Amino acid sequence: MSAALLPDGHGRPGAADLPVRPGEKPWTDAELKQLRAELDAEASSLRADLARAACDIAERLNDSVRDAGDDPADAGSKAFQRDHELALIQNTQDQLDQTERAVARIDAGTYGVCGSCGQPIGKARLQAFPRASLCVACKQRQERR
Repeated sequence: MSAALLPDGHGRPGAADLPVRPGEKPWTDAELKQLRAELDAEASSLRADLARAACDIAERLNDSVRDAGDDPADAGSKAFQRDHELALIQNTQDQLDQTERAVARIDAGTYGVCGSCGQPIGKARLQAFPRASLCVACKQRQERR
């Protein structure tokens, strides 16, 4: 199909072209637009969280130079807190990556296709968890490994 003939007029498949599971109603343009807006807002929020966290980490690194004479218990407590913050940053980055990939799949017209088996993920699942990239069966298999 040529780009000029695609339903949205922008060279991308329309909402109704996205796969759904048997018995589910096709995506509407309004539903997909709302979902895309939610993903974009979430991505903006996650980017802001990461920027704040980067400033906090830089501040703590400066504090660690000043606190070099702390007793071992204080140093251990601060190291634990820093490790915890770094884990939270990694989790936030992972969520941002998943969100950006979901937006890219919407733009590519592949949103709703399981990344493992190629079957529809399911509209209800995507409405509940818009970043999902696997159908329920493939996600369960992945978690059992």
